[in-house]
Amino acid sequence: MTQSHPRITKAVIPAAGLGTRFLPATKATPKEMLPVVDKPAIQYVVEEAVSAGLDDVLMVTGRNKRPLEDHFDRNYELESALEKKGDAERLAKVRESSDLATMHYVRQGDPKGLGHAVLCAAPHVGQEPFAVLLGDDLIDPRDPLLKRMIEIQEQYGGSVIALMEVAPEQIHLYGCAAVETTEDSDVVQVTGLVEKPDPADAPSNYAVIGRYVLDPGIFDILRKTEPGRGNEIQLTDALQQLAADEKVGGPVHGVVFKGRRYDTGDRGDYLRAIVRLACEREDLGPDFRTWLRSFVAEEM
Repeated sequence: MTQSHPRITKAVIPAAGLGTRFLPATKATPKEMLPVVDKPAIQYVVEEAVSAGLDDVLMVTGRNKRPLEDHFDRNYELESALEKKGDAERLAKVRESSDLATMHYVRQGDPKGLGHAVLCAAPHVGQEPFAVLLGDDLIDPRDPLLKRMIEIQEQYGGSVIALMEVAPEQIHLYGCAAVETTEDSDVVQVTGLVEKPDPADAPSNYAVIGRYVLDPGIFDILRKTEPGRGNEIQLTDALQQLAADEKVGGPVHGVVFKGRRYDTGDRGDYLRAIVRLACEREDLGPDFRTWLRSFVAEEM
């Protein structure tokens, strides 16, 4: 029989990265603020957290990330100008981001990796389980991955990670999980994790993607975790310890995601994400798809 576990209410969004793959665009603009059609990528992530019932959001930022705070704050001058123009539609869009959630911010300071960024959230999170959402992975709202992960965590306790099957030759780009099946077809128990393995050494083709629901026991492990790959404190290394010893913070489960995911961490995938989302928009899609078909036909 499964048991009930504390309800999750807090989300943590690490956003302290330098965005070097998008230079020079990210020289003065945070990569999280790059637009995906007409919204910054970070807004999609916050909307996903809120949709899953998490309206207490802590953003872990760094230097030159002030635009993130400004985006989720009120802009009275702009709102006043739009009100005077009678532009109710744009006014609603401007106010939408500031009304989404209760936002909190903490600076990471030293760029010591994802594990260190998560550790920065410890004073805010306390002893509650919490979600971590990475901004490079946008999950389509029609495929509620985070809600499913929260259900599994509340059912079994411990931690839950999002997994996706990838081609074997791509596994070296991800954290990789060793797994055992469970009674649920979309849920596995994670028995081990390795960060960006050589394909020949990978325990499976289940890649870890940027959604986690974590037991607060992860903080004690992260405090003792030595820098790993890239001389950074890796969240994967801490999760490996949880998977190896359930007494530390419960089991680690994985939800196998087969829905729509938009990767904005790579320039090519970022452009493909924009095209896919624009094609699906009711206001932009019909005209844009017509133009895209014509463009492709001409280029071919």
